[in-house]
Amino acid sequence: MSVVPRGSLFDPFSLDVWDPFKEFPFPSSYFPRETSAFVNTRVDWKETSEAHVFKADLPGLKKEEVKVEIEDDRVLQISGQRNIEKEDKNDTWHRVERSSGKFSRRFRLPENAKMDQIKASMENGVLTVTVPKVEIKKPNVKAIDISG
Repeated sequence: MSVVPRGSLFDPFSLDVWDPFKEFPFPSSYFPRETSAFVNTRVDWKETSEAHVFKADLPGLKKEEVKVEIEDDRVLQISGQRNIEKEDKNDTWHRVERSSGKFSRRFRLPENAKMDQIKASMENGVLTVTVPKVEIKKPNVKAIDISG
């Protein structure tokens, strides 16, 4: 599998949200659980000959809880919210690892994106956003004979 390095010509992750806690020397349990949902939403990006395809893992979410938006300046935003599971006073929690709270990921789309034909679908907790590409027409080249 080929992975595009971050320093490449076009990087949709250039708008990716910075994680201020990534290099912190404290365990994540020191911070509110809401932060973990925000930074842990994993997104893959691949480019095919026809489209740019973004896939986000959103386990346990319904499509009504997710928003896919396009801003004027060619920015794709995927956002939503995971709600905290309702607690029963008789419950005894031993460990909580599943994250909850708001999440948001933003990606700058390339110049060849067809902004008016973007589609999104959700199946088995995976959101797929397909951004079709504009066909780049090859210039019509005509050979000219050189007289001499």
